[in-house]
Amino acid sequence: MSKRPSEDVQGEATSLKKGDRPIHPEHGDEVGDFEDEFEDEYESEEEILEAGVDGRPDIEREQRERRDTMDLDQQTFIPGRSKLEAGQSLSPDTSTYDMLHTLSTTWPCLSFDIIPDNLGDSRKTYPATLYAVAGTQAESRRSKENEVMVMKLSGLSRMDRDREEESSDEDDDDEENAEPILETKSIPLSSTTNRIRAHQSPQSDSSKPPRTFTATMTEASEVLIHDITPHLTAFDNPGAIITPQQSRPVASLRMHKSEGYAVDWSPLVPEGKLLTGDNDGSIFVTSCVEGGKWLTDSRPFTGHHSSVEDIQWSPNEKTVFASASSDGTIKVWDVRFKSRKPAISVSVSSTDVNVISWSHQATNLLATGADNGQWAVWDLRQWKAASNNVSNPPPKPVASFNFHKEQITSVEWHPTDNSIVAVAAGDNTLTLWDLAVELDDEESKDTAGVQDVPPQLLFVHYMEMVKECHWHPQIPGCVMATGGAGFGVFKTISV
Repeated sequence: MSKRPSEDVQGEATSLKKGDRPIHPEHGDEVGDFEDEFEDEYESEEEILEAGVDGRPDIEREQRERRDTMDLDQQTFIPGRSKLEAGQSLSPDTSTYDMLHTLSTTWPCLSFDIIPDNLGDSRKTYPATLYAVAGTQAESRRSKENEVMVMKLSGLSRMDRDREEESSDEDDDDEENAEPILETKSIPLSSTTNRIRAHQSPQSDSSKPPRTFTATMTEASEVLIHDITPHLTAFDNPGAIITPQQSRPVASLRMHKSEGYAVDWSPLVPEGKLLTGDNDGSIFVTSCVEGGKWLTDSRPFTGHHSSVEDIQWSPNEKTVFASASSDGTIKVWDVRFKSRKPAISVSVSSTDVNVISWSHQATNLLATGADNGQWAVWDLRQWKAASNNVSNPPPKPVASFNFHKEQITSVEWHPTDNSIVAVAAGDNTLTLWDLAVELDDEESKDTAGVQDVPPQLLFVHYMEMVKECHWHPQIPGCVMATGGAGFGVFKTISV
């Protein structure tokens, strides 16, 4: 991304936000005749266009003014290494995006999740539509304004670049350049949301949409399960009324003694099976049982010496899950173990391990993100359980990167490509990586003269206080993220 003086950015903020490129008016060579009662006092319009206001041709003057007012630095800005000078701010290179939108909300959201829809898979047409759910972070003195927001984002158009050939169908062109629209349905909460995750359960009647549940872990140490199916269907049914009863939680779980941030639904249990972990290091399993009731096993999984920061079910083994902790370890568990102790424990960082992501394409790969800015990929086949009190030599990651200089806040594998990873960090950036790039490939080592950049780094997206990012499973290459200034939805030319 490039750097430019802040005053110039303000003038382009609206057009860049909508994905438009600035359009400079062109002066025509001829001007229509008109009556002018003061024509004796002024030169002709043709003479004014030729001479300009200061004796120079307008074109020459405008070019000079642009040079004076917009000192555009084309060098690549590397977070944690480059520094902005006084009066400078960052501006995205819009030519590197297929889609780029920013949407603001009343309160920032620390966590969100994308909801699968019935609009089709592998969608590449514009404008795009997506559904998501998020929990707010209202100020403490206004905690009653917190809510779960069920969202529909539509009119997400592609970048309006100058095309080499004009479209012959103007109606299609206008449709692709639609204005983005954010619609929301609110579920009141009395506490801020630490983490929220969604799960869809198919109904016995295939003609009905799947039931969509959300699990919200709040600052008040509660886990709230909502059925947001009525809220989702209301978007496409004008006049639909959501009753207060439909916005109440179907289950309020209070087994945790402290707040937490670790939440995950099993992808292999359609009716719903939930993991939650707290700051005391305890992990609980909650299942949907006969009659639609939610039952929590009162026996927690214990073994971490500090807070459980993240948790994920195995994508291919329904009894196995992994957890990350601020004690620097990753632990792998099996719910069938009556001891409630981990099967494998591996120290992966000298600092907090904030986030993990289990690849759904290569199920032996687990990505981790730590508080020191390092993120890594591990081959679980190299992890062995200790036997007879004899510890195994610590495994080494198959890939490890120190590009980010602040804590990793989110990491997620691409849903269909087992070499692509999205990483968000406290340096206000969201990066995309391609692990298929070989280090011994001479062509891949070329980073255009930019130093200290791994060849696996595909893209750097700047986003203020970015906290969480997710790939859209049905729109290839589409990433949604949440940060201090709202939500961002983008698709790069790189993925």
